[in-house]
Amino acid sequence: MSEKDEALVVLKDLCKNYGVTVALNHVDMQIFRGEIRGLIGENGSGKSTVTTILAGIQKPTSGAMYFQGKPWKPASNLESVRAGIGIIVQEAGLIPSITVAENMFLGDYSRFRSGPFIFRSRMIGAARKALEKIGITHIDPALPTYFYNMEERKLIEIAKTLASEPEVFIVDETSTALSEQGRKILYRAMHEAADQGKAVIFISHDLEELMAHCDSLTILRDGNLIDNLDRTDFDENDIKRKMIGREINSDYYRLDQEGYMPEVVLKATNLTTMTDLLCFNMELHKGEILGIGGLSECGMHSLGKALYGLESLVDGEVRLVAANRQVTAPDVAFANKMGYLSKNRDAESLEINASVGANIQSTGYRINRIWGPFISPKKEKEYAAMMVDKLAIKCVDMFQSVKALSGGNKQKVVFGKWVAVDADILILDCPTRGVDIGVKAAMYQLISEMKKAGKSIVMISEELPELCGMSDRILILKDSQITGEFYRKDGFNTQKMIECMI
Repeated sequence: MSEKDEALVVLKDLCKNYGVTVALNHVDMQIFRGEIRGLIGENGSGKSTVTTILAGIQKPTSGAMYFQGKPWKPASNLESVRAGIGIIVQEAGLIPSITVAENMFLGDYSRFRSGPFIFRSRMIGAARKALEKIGITHIDPALPTYFYNMEERKLIEIAKTLASEPEVFIVDETSTALSEQGRKILYRAMHEAADQGKAVIFISHDLEELMAHCDSLTILRDGNLIDNLDRTDFDENDIKRKMIGREINSDYYRLDQEGYMPEVVLKATNLTTMTDLLCFNMELHKGEILGIGGLSECGMHSLGKALYGLESLVDGEVRLVAANRQVTAPDVAFANKMGYLSKNRDAESLEINASVGANIQSTGYRINRIWGPFISPKKEKEYAAMMVDKLAIKCVDMFQSVKALSGGNKQKVVFGKWVAVDADILILDCPTRGVDIGVKAAMYQLISEMKKAGKSIVMISEELPELCGMSDRILILKDSQITGEFYRKDGFNTQKMIECMI
């Protein structure tokens, strides 16, 4: 048997239940050396559950696992790391308040210890080597982790995971947080691991990405294993159908050519921030979906924050035209029926340890008042239940903690906050990041309905097909400046857009 034919991981009859919810239902799987195995399925299909059980982060309800030919029952994630299984988790996996180096060797400081002393210079040196090994030279491992943005923290996690030289390298929804250059670093690391006879498990909602980089693909749906496919059997439409159990129309974007009203609802004038924006101007019209695109560091994410009053301005202003009110802080924006969905969902758009209901209710305290400062528990419950039902949020009930939900259902909760409060202006920063094709279709439909209802939407996205599919008008940014403006009525020219980006 060749090394490539050796099953490094075997899962047999694996089950995981959360109360009455079945997350995994008798799943069998084999992961081979030298293989990049993709896992795909809708949010809540069981992808992350499989990998977190394998990595010792949680325990199965029943079933058996084998690693390197031996029974595998890890007591903790640290035991898995030491045994040779490394995982980059979907959400934040670092502690912001400690240094990059301390994060990278958390739980494994013994190699830098001499008696009671830890030689931090050695730790920093080892962290720097691990970062440089995957091509990262601009991150200083001696600095606190909070100094770096979300993408840089993901790059740190990649270096941290690979520093232990794992036999199994698990990548869970990591590429969505990375720029094009960051993705190249990740892809190179994955292929190098496979070339060295190790195994890679790659979870992504980007089917094109999976088909480009995986040797095989496992499809999960509602906790059940639907199919295992070799590269030679990859067929995009077949995979989509197996993922969601029905046919999905590839044209799930808007098909209409409806324009927007001439009325301007939000105006940014000479926006200048400490970081990205310099004398930036834009207008948003009533009933318009305004797309903002560009490469990851073009300034578009700072723009979203600035429009909602979350970014300090050196000069300029954001003004609500009808109210003739300047947006100076988020509470002003909220009071004037604006909503904001952050790219960094868990840290900035959700209270991750609170319940589904509490998150949705957080924007509805004015609507659910009965008198003065008093809020009706009955009205709050109905308010949250309406959104759980309307958006088909998969949860045990509205009292379930948000952190227990899949990425797509977390995103639905964020949408639910602003749909329930009937926001008139929405700033959506990467609204479909890390969600499956079925949830994307539902969110695009919801955005289209909001437009038809006269809502105004700023959609910031790094995905050009998404912008072209949903926007009435697109502004392309480069170095925080508008380098191109394109209209749906004229037909979007993607080649010209790309030229404006680079």
